[in-house]
Amino acid sequence: MKKPELLLPAGSLVKLKTALLYGADAVYAGTPDMSLRTQSAFTADELEEGIRAVHDAGKKIYLTLNLYAHDEDARKLPQFVETLRALKPDGVLVADPGIFWYLKENAPELNRFVSTQANICSAQAVHFWQEMGAKLCVLGREVTFKEMKEIRRQCPNMMLETFIHGAMCMSYSGRCLISNFLADRSANKGKCAQCCRWHYKLKLRLKDGTLKDFELTEQNKDAFEFLLEEDFRPGELFEVMEDTHGSYILNSRDLCLMPRLDEILSIGMDSLKIEGRNKTEYYAAITARAYRHAIDAYFQDPHSWRPDPYMAELNTLQNRGYCLGFHEGKLTPLGQNYDYTRSQGDWLFAGSVVGFDGDDALFELRNCLSSGDVLEFVLPDSKISLKLDTFEDAHTGEITQRVSAGQHKTIRLHRLKVPLLSVARVERHLMGA
Repeated sequence: MKKPELLLPAGSLVKLKTALLYGADAVYAGTPDMSLRTQSAFTADELEEGIRAVHDAGKKIYLTLNLYAHDEDARKLPQFVETLRALKPDGVLVADPGIFWYLKENAPELNRFVSTQANICSAQAVHFWQEMGAKLCVLGREVTFKEMKEIRRQCPNMMLETFIHGAMCMSYSGRCLISNFLADRSANKGKCAQCCRWHYKLKLRLKDGTLKDFELTEQNKDAFEFLLEEDFRPGELFEVMEDTHGSYILNSRDLCLMPRLDEILSIGMDSLKIEGRNKTEYYAAITARAYRHAIDAYFQDPHSWRPDPYMAELNTLQNRGYCLGFHEGKLTPLGQNYDYTRSQGDWLFAGSVVGFDGDDALFELRNCLSSGDVLEFVLPDSKISLKLDTFEDAHTGEITQRVSAGQHKTIRLHRLKVPLLSVARVERHLMGA
């Protein structure tokens, strides 16, 4: 067995460096305009700095060029590819066959990886891309473990990557048109507005053409059921549940394969990918840390490996509820959350260490704190708890008993020795949330 690469998203320079600190072997990032990472917070200079940081750490970085190109996009390819050649990433993620061919002809030195957008779900598809010159194929999220195992068996000489954690999409990821239709934001260019998770209200149209709200109350909520029936499936009724906030018929739970990580590790996948470029540094830190420790523990003693301690850590993240995706076969109703879209989790991201002043750490807030709150610093290999009764503004020196998380609001933590970019959390109930 070979230890797989742990691959983390890098939606910004800070998230990139945080992922490296907490155990990522590699990161993937976007460049503006020509990828599904157009919401990336990188400037060109920051991207160059990020690539240097990755390579200085002896790790790898992959850039994305994985949109499906229209002619207006294709016209930008020459300039964009020259930029890629200058940046020298360790690989470029591509989905469009035309872009793949263009890279092959005009930048043959760049490693070409086939993105999940290409929806590779069979060994035949892997063989095709291998013949085209691909170095790695990212399997589609819809691939089951049984299929993954067979693809691995039939393609022993091809690098294979699979998603193990992150948001699930109700459509093929990046190909959904709902966002484009409702919000004029293209999922194909990384701008999905996640309309599938919006709140939708039931309306009644009266015979005179007027629309009325249908309001659920304590008095009538148990008197109705709302059902959908498709024309060619009479009698097959799909229940639509609604509460005072709305209905969530398209709201997928988050993917989490930690409970089945030992199965994936046992078949020799090359790269395990975590989704979440728009999530916080805390998300990058905790997912990298949990999966890093879990992978290392498995290879130390696979027979005694259990997911429980690592799942406990992942449960501290804000999430929509976890599911196994397609790992065990057809997606079950347990993959959906019909009740709400709000995040679960008993902990909140409190902030991170953004600098030092002598022996004092400068801590940038991401949530408000009150006197008596306990910060738990989650370090790469340990944890530190710190109870705070007062807060000192790092810039003005003002002392308060409560502090809000404004833009770049920073407090001083005296004589705290932790690595730069260390993250801390606070229990949700302590903050009255």
